[in-house]
Amino acid sequence: MVKKALFVSFCLLASAFLNAQSLIGAWEATGDFGGKNIRSVVIFSSNHQVGTFYDAESGAFVGTNGGTWSLEGTTLSETVEFDTENPERVGSTSSFEIELSTDELKIKDAPMVWKRVDNGSPGALAGAWLMSGRKRDGEIQSRDTSRPRKTMKILSGTRFQWIAYNTETKQFMGTGGGNYTTIDGKYTENIEFFSRDDSRVGASLEFNFELKEGDWHHSGFSSKGAPLYEIWSLRKE
Repeated sequence: MVKKALFVSFCLLASAFLNAQSLIGAWEATGDFGGKNIRSVVIFSSNHQVGTFYDAESGAFVGTNGGTWSLEGTTLSETVEFDTENPERVGSTSSFEIELSTDELKIKDAPMVWKRVDNGSPGALAGAWLMSGRKRDGEIQSRDTSRPRKTMKILSGTRFQWIAYNTETKQFMGTGGGNYTTIDGKYTENIEFFSRDDSRVGASLEFNFELKEGDWHHSGFSSKGAPLYEIWSLRKE
């Protein structure tokens, strides 16, 4: 009984330690930059991440960057796939020291502190997804997800962001994001920023969603009112 109790206690402590050290989920910080209240949101899936800055009041887009990541001890390494402010960084890898607790994330010797928004739940679609197909005129048209031109959507348990970009040309085409829910087969996006059109900020869009053989089938109407049926596949690399 003593050994069993010790084993259970060890497992609980190990679980708490792993949860405390996990970056997966969404993180948020706000700060004054040039007299404006700027919000920074970072979303980590198991292998990919995106960080975005936008005006906390108006939703005006400022910038975004992201790609793949890994964590060794307190050293966070990121390989850049897109960067609106410095596109020349695409393809490069940078590393820096972080300070991480259960609820706070900080880059060492930097002033900004991100607070945890969620740990990857409760939404049903947490992860990094690539658009892999569309349905048009009743037929599925597949898309090669290995090509440089990508449309990726990263979701935590409550936050989402899509990004269209090209890793070969280092071109950025657009992005948008905010918070989302998945309830009774309905996926609802609440838009907080949209790089192409600030007037979309504040809109809520509801779609039908279904997971079929691991793919996310997404249907409804776009923000412009056009019908859509998209298929998204989880990124494996």
